[in-house]
Amino acid sequence: QVQLVESGGGLVQAGQSLRLSCAGSGSIFSGSTMGWYRQAPGKQRELVARITSGGNTNYADSVRGRFTISRDNAKNSVYLQMNSLKPEDTAVYYCNLVGPLRDIVYWGQGTQVTVSS
Repeated sequence: QVQLVESGGGLVQAGQSLRLSCAGSGSIFSGSTMGWYRQAPGKQRELVARITSGGNTNYADSVRGRFTISRDNAKNSVYLQMNSLKPEDTAVYYCNLVGPLRDIVYWGQGTQVTVSS
């Protein structure tokens, strides 16, 4: 069983920064692909950024150049540094883990990010 716990959300003004953290349990963390997704009210959940076990990353076009995903396998943690935040970044952000064989998927409970204009 894997548990993912997000933290770091909050209310900021446009142009400011936030850093989200996700702490995971379980021995599969280091071999898993980790991701951050978000869901705004009335919209579908969408991929924000993803990082593989080897450190390869990919980003949504809307956040590329502003957000950075990173991981620390020693701490079973993944991070999302969000700079130059915009009101349209407002959403609940979820941490996601896809196991090494891609046969298991876990989600965190989500953390709210609100960006005021």
